[in-house]
Amino acid sequence: MPLRIYLIGAGVISRTHAKAISELNVGDDVELSVADTNTKALQDFSKEFPHARLFEDVPSMLEEPAQPDDIVVVATPPFTHFKLACAALHTKRHVLCEKPLAVSQEQAEEMLELARSQDRFIGCCSDRFIGTPATEKVKQLIQSDQLGNLYHVTFIHRGQRGRPGIEYQPNSKWFLNHQQSGGGVVMDWGPYDFATLNDLLSPVKIEVLSAWLETPETDLQLPENTVFDVETHAGAQLLYYLSNGSTVSVNYERSSCTHGSERSIAEIEGLKGAVNWDWQSWEGPGKVDYTFDKNGILESDQHIAKSETTIHAMDRPLIYFYWKTQGKPSPAIVNEQAVFNFSCIQAIYECVATGRPQTVDLNSFHKASF
Repeated sequence: MPLRIYLIGAGVISRTHAKAISELNVGDDVELSVADTNTKALQDFSKEFPHARLFEDVPSMLEEPAQPDDIVVVATPPFTHFKLACAALHTKRHVLCEKPLAVSQEQAEEMLELARSQDRFIGCCSDRFIGTPATEKVKQLIQSDQLGNLYHVTFIHRGQRGRPGIEYQPNSKWFLNHQQSGGGVVMDWGPYDFATLNDLLSPVKIEVLSAWLETPETDLQLPENTVFDVETHAGAQLLYYLSNGSTVSVNYERSSCTHGSERSIAEIEGLKGAVNWDWQSWEGPGKVDYTFDKNGILESDQHIAKSETTIHAMDRPLIYFYWKTQGKPSPAIVNEQAVFNFSCIQAIYECVATGRPQTVDLNSFHKASF
């Protein structure tokens, strides 16, 4: 049987997944199907991928009997993820969902329980920056103990203007509506941020000690009745519990709108050394700066990390997920890890809403029957 990939949604993001198929190294033995209620979107998709089977609704596309290696990709706005992912899981197919995984903790946990009951994977596309040459170099420094015991992480990415639904993809106003997007900049970029942090640090538990969400004011002329109730600037202080029993303090900040200065810092500090790096390299080389003490003198080693592969960031989710379904080594973010990463984001929102610290325990997702 050919590998069968089913795309839900025929928009721009869905086309990136369709393009990634050519990187799977399965030759022409792939059957691509796509479903969308938007006829024009289907027609435009067909022009670029003329061999794809087109469907105007999801049930029709998924009504044929499932094969063990079938993959469904949910590439629609966040508020649709839960219903569509569950429908696909009920057909006993693996499901790869665009980020964020869901729009609530309850939805994410129900998706995990359903995936377990069907013996399938539920994955998240938040792994686009996992496996980059620069981040893998940082992981090597950590695992080889060249940084020593870790104690502090600074992960700050402040953009002055780049709000989804306004400056970025201005026609997609759902980004601005909390009910449809699940949140603002934390829900939009947090999946990538915490995928990277959790991949490097492998926490068994995290605590959100304090957090804040704000929406700096700007002059806007939004269409009438546009809902704009999401944050565009956020920050949190977290404590990461590692498997060796140590803890690491994490200073997290992310903005798509601030009147303050722009800055981007990804730095990990240990007792033996520190490293900062270009974690968000879409493709190609990334810079890694490693500083340490040698004979009482501070030294720095700058490394340009290069990749031996040509996998683009937008290709990684499908490639990684396919590897996972085939039982191959893969950094794909699936099942318990996918829900744990999502829960780290939700804990920030919950900390702000309640004014109390929040705890997320990875082990609880491995044990729980929700």
